[in-house]
Formats: sequence, structure tokens, C-alpha cells
Amino acid sequence: MSKDTIVIREIKPEDNQQIEQIIRNCFHEFKIPLEGTAYTDEETPRMFESYQNSNDVYYIIDNNGEVLGGGGIKPLKDFEADVCEIQKMYFSPKVRGKGYGKLMFEKCLQSAKELGYKQCYIESAPQLKAAIHIYESYGFKHLKSGLGNTGHYSCGVWMIKDL
Repeated sequence: MSKDTIVIREIKPEDNQQIEQIIRNCFHEFKIPLEGTAYTDEETPRMFESYQNSNDVYYIIDNNGEVLGGGGIKPLKDFEADVCEIQKMYFSPKVRGKGYGKLMFEKCLQSAKELGYKQCYIESAPQLKAAIHIYESYGFKHLKSGLGNTGHYSCGVWMIKDL
């Protein structure tokens, strides 16, 4: 795997199966509950189709056709229109610790600003300590409870940031 062959690009229909597998594998690896999380979302098997509106986007880390991770932006469901959510950001162990998660996170934050959002919301699981540390380092503040209607009652970590 060479840095020269890794790109962050928008999702394509043929990426669905690979990104679904990465998402599902992370839940087992980190022992995150399956119910009340992205694991059981109806979007997870059809990520391309789920991010085709003008106010959302999903990015893939691609290494010569191998999907190594992804992350996206969507309006926070059943909440104020100018608040987005960073969603379904998961990575293969092959790219963790190499800075790609941070690049993906920055790309999502930049897209949120370009799409006109004023705040960005994140839900996470307490098991994902490295991710939570990154969110904190970018100025995300912890909330006492969740916002909107994501259906992710098993997450337990809620954060928000002004853009």
C-alpha cells in the first residue's frame, strides 16, 4: 500500500459492499452494541444510495479499488436544518494510525461548511477512544444527551461544534 495510490473520493455504487463490511467489522472488533447503532441502520448496506441529496455527501478512502474507510455528512434527522451530522466514519485496520482518519474528518468538516451548515454533531461509542480524542482536539464539546432522531440509542457519546 503506497500513499501515492490512496485517494479520498465520493462514494460510487460499487463501493457499497466493501464499506458495509468495514462498518460491520468495526462493531465486532471494538465490541460496540449492534442494536441501536449504525450496524442495524437500513442505510448501511446501501451507502451510495443513502447519500444522493444536495445537502449530504459520503467519502471513501480508496486504494486502487480497495475501500479502506469512509465518512459522511448529512442533515441531523428531525433537528434544525443548519445542523449536520458526521456519520458512519469507520476505517479498516490497514489505514488506522496513518493520518487518513484525520484527513477524512477534515474533508467532512470542510464539506459541512461548504454545504452551509452552522453546526456539526457527532455520535460515537465510548469504545472508540482514539476517534473521540480527535473530535475533542478539533473543538467538539460533549453533550449530556443526544440531539435529533438518529435511532442510535446505544452510542452514549454526543458532541457538537460550531462551524
